[in-house]
Amino acid sequence: MLFEILLSTLLVSLLSLTGVLLLMINKKTMDALVFVILSFATGSLFAAAFFDLFPQALEKLDSKVVFGIALGAIVVFFILERIIHWHHEHHDHTKHEKPVAYLVLVGDSIHNFFDGVAIAASFLASPALGVATTLAIMLHEIPQELSDFTLLIYGGFSAKKALAFNLVSALFAVVGALAFYYISPLVNNLQFYGLAFAAGGFLYIAGTDLLPELHREEEKLKSMIQLAAILAGIVVMWLLITNLGG
Repeated sequence: MLFEILLSTLLVSLLSLTGVLLLMINKKTMDALVFVILSFATGSLFAAAFFDLFPQALEKLDSKVVFGIALGAIVVFFILERIIHWHHEHHDHTKHEKPVAYLVLVGDSIHNFFDGVAIAASFLASPALGVATTLAIMLHEIPQELSDFTLLIYGGFSAKKALAFNLVSALFAVVGALAFYYISPLVNNLQFYGLAFAAGGFLYIAGTDLLPELHREEEKLKSMIQLAAILAGIVVMWLLITNLGG
C-alpha cells in the first residue's frame, strides 16, 4: 500500500512542471496573459479556501477552532511577509523578488502536504477510493499549478527558479503522505488543523497581495477581463471541488 501512496503523490507532484507549457509562449504574449492568470489565481485561492479547505476542516473541528486557526495563519503570514521584506531590504540581489512569491510557496506547500495526507488516508481506507482521490486531486491541481507558476514569475522568479521551487513545493505532497501513513494512528484530526491553517494563508495571499495589485489596473476593458478571470477561477474551482471531490 505504501508503494501506491508514494506513486500517486509523485504523479501529483509532477504536475508542478506543467508551468513549462507557459515557457513555450513568447515573453510578449506571456506578459499580456499574466494579469489574466493572476486574476484567475485570485479567484481560485478564495474558492479553494471557502469551498474546499474550510468545509473539510469544519467537518471534524469546532467552527471557533477552525476560524481561530485561520486567523492565526493570517497573522503568521503577515509576520513571514515582514521578515521576507526586511530580508530583501538588506540583500540587493533579491530586491526584484516580491514577498508574495515566497508566501505562495509556503501556502502551496501546506496545501500540497495535506493533499498527500488526503491521498494516504484514502488508500488506507480503500485502494479504489485512493485512485479516485488521486485523480480528483490531479484534475484539481492542474489549473492551480499553472497559476502558481505565473505567480512566481510575477513575484520576480526566473522561469527555471519558478519551476524548481514549484516542484519542491509540490513534493510536500509526498512528505504529507508519509507523515500521515506513519503518524495518523497517534494523532487525531491533525490534517484538519492544517487545512484550516492553509485556508487562512490562502485568504491572506489573495486578499492582501493579489487584490491590491489588481486594483492598480485602471483601464476599463482590462478591469472587466480581470473580473471575468476572477469569477472564472471561482467557478472552475467550485466545479472541480463539488463534482470531483477535490
